[in-house]
Amino acid sequence: MSDVSETAERSPETFGTAPDQRRNGSSVLSRAATMFLKQREASVLAIAVILFIYFATTTTAFVSHGSIVNIAQFMAPYVVIGIGLVLLMVCGEIDLSVGFVWMLSPYVMHFFVDSGIPTFLAIVITILLLAVVIGGINGVVTTVFGVPSLITTLGSGYIIFGYALTISSAQQINLPPESLGLGRWFGGAPWSEIIWATVLVVIFQIILTRTRWGLYTVSVGGNLLGARESGIRVNRIKIGNFMMCAGLGALAGILEAFKNNIIDPSAGQLAVVLYALAGVVIGGTAMLGGSGTMIGLWLGVLVLAILQDGFNLRGISSNKFQIILGAAILLAMIANTYLTRLRSAGRLQSKA
Repeated sequence: MSDVSETAERSPETFGTAPDQRRNGSSVLSRAATMFLKQREASVLAIAVILFIYFATTTTAFVSHGSIVNIAQFMAPYVVIGIGLVLLMVCGEIDLSVGFVWMLSPYVMHFFVDSGIPTFLAIVITILLLAVVIGGINGVVTTVFGVPSLITTLGSGYIIFGYALTISSAQQINLPPESLGLGRWFGGAPWSEIIWATVLVVIFQIILTRTRWGLYTVSVGGNLLGARESGIRVNRIKIGNFMMCAGLGALAGILEAFKNNIIDPSAGQLAVVLYALAGVVIGGTAMLGGSGTMIGLWLGVLVLAILQDGFNLRGISSNKFQIILGAAILLAMIANTYLTRLRSAGRLQSKA
């Protein structure tokens, strides 16, 4: 009898422990999954992981050192110009001229180096000059004269294009020999370009989410009238973001020139802007402004890089690749939209 009573006394604790542990474990996993889904970058990260696993298991060369380097080098310039595009799209604008700034900047740098200016200083001057002149003009025409940024930057882009072709006679030129040593730090070494891109993503993610400039940028894109009424200098924010976008485009062009060891008049242009915009949108930046993420941009361009490298290794022609790329962009956006709805539903449930 005593044994039975002792067992009965212990039974609530003894037999209740395992189910409680299971419930606690499932609760932890559920909370972790919910927190993951609430992140704007969750869907694109999942897509990148799935694509990587698919190509790694179907194409052995995909996980080789050369393949990983190709992915990193493909990503880097689009991430760099994509940072500027995120800033502009968050505040409700866009810049199509940044690809032509990419094309022009190595020629400007070459001119300064030929003039006797040290390479590093020539790079800094080029970035600042193009940021102030081209970005400033784009910003002023858009904000002061009221021309839509799509039209402003399309027009300025072709002006830049014509100017670059004129000064270069549409000919490739070699980089100045005295700049090649430093050039290894600016795209010449296999990993230098992606390091630049990743460091810039971290810096601008902090600027966008943790600084007053980032808060004002989001406010301008999310509620323009409210931003004006609250005292935010809207034109100043937009012009500043146009300048940063142009400066980042100049940096991307210089990085690519050092990577390819030549200055090419066919580099950059509108095609690189469209690729970068695809990465920006896949990464979760809203087309109509008000929200965006630099980390999502990095992951969005990673998706494009994985697709590009994976399909090249599979021997898929460039014509078919464009079809598959378009479908991948649409699928990524559908996944983004669906998970955004899930996040909204989760927030509503938590408030209730």
